[in-house]
Amino acid sequence: MAPSFDNETSLFNFVVRDGYGVKGIVDSGISTVPRAYIQPPAEQINKSNATICEIPPIDLSKLDGPDHDRVVNQIVRAAETLGFFQVVNHGVPLELLESLKQTAHNFFGLPAERKAVYRKEVSPSPLVKYGTSFVPEKERALEWKDYISMAYTNDDEALQQWPAECRGDALQYLKTSHQMVTKLLEALMRNLGVELDDSKIDAFIGKKMVNMNFYPTCPSPELTVGVGRHSDMGTLTILLQDGIGGLYVKVPEDADMENKGEWVEIPPIPGALVINVGDMLQVWSNGRYKSAEHRVRTTSTKSRVSIPIFVSPQATQRIAPFPQVIEKDGVARYKEFVFSDYMNSFFGNAHDGKKSLEFAKIN
Repeated sequence: MAPSFDNETSLFNFVVRDGYGVKGIVDSGISTVPRAYIQPPAEQINKSNATICEIPPIDLSKLDGPDHDRVVNQIVRAAETLGFFQVVNHGVPLELLESLKQTAHNFFGLPAERKAVYRKEVSPSPLVKYGTSFVPEKERALEWKDYISMAYTNDDEALQQWPAECRGDALQYLKTSHQMVTKLLEALMRNLGVELDDSKIDAFIGKKMVNMNFYPTCPSPELTVGVGRHSDMGTLTILLQDGIGGLYVKVPEDADMENKGEWVEIPPIPGALVINVGDMLQVWSNGRYKSAEHRVRTTSTKSRVSIPIFVSPQATQRIAPFPQVIEKDGVARYKEFVFSDYMNSFFGNAHDGKKSLEFAKIN
């Protein structure tokens, strides 16, 4: 018999505490969206009036040839306007991307008790966390998403502690994308007058995490969100999305491009990876680069997966705009802070657009 979800406490316990997640609700045979997942009208996503983002993907193989400067300009322009772009010929094997999507479906297809062992309160490893929504305890409406999060320290610990069902593909994804991440960062930093070398790189990408997100089919997608409006807290995010789509980015009001202030959909491109600028790049660049405000809609036809890699500074890293950028701009727009304090603020609140950056702003 399907559990009753009329009582919000029993729903919360089933989904969060017992580890069934949104998938458990869907598997129980519901035909309507439980009240706890119905978003306020202002947060609901109207698929019919969204514009598709038509910006072609950037070919990273051309960074190593005569087109180097043109490709760097494309990367910089994307970071300065939308904060989102897609890349092809990125060095991550295409067969690995296909395998990752299947691996994510396989993991979330496991019985609830196999996934629930990784809930934050009971996980055998501090590196692995299985959960649902974002910060369920703080949210007015829950997000229609389950996830597994795998923090990286070194290869041995990943192979010992990450879930057996996904560790091989997830670790390969992290390792094969490293060169691409380094090249993107070098291009973005050099444009700010900062030279990157191997001794400095950890200050920007010393903390790495692979997530697998699962968005089950939803009976009324227009009432829910897969992920609410937010920007990512770190340096860069590398995202593999499947062919279903549903990722939306908000064009900043001050962007030098069309559709200012509107939400545009980032269409899936076979073999491409999506890159988005995180809050720390916005701070280091003193606001020149834009961390992208984005959200995800749900779908009624097919469950969707996405697999992001989050690269960030180490928790102990001190963050502030680069002096050479402040000198050019004549003013610092962000204060100095320790990244762990920013993280605590970010994870201590529900998603709310780019409000997380207010922590760092100089009023």
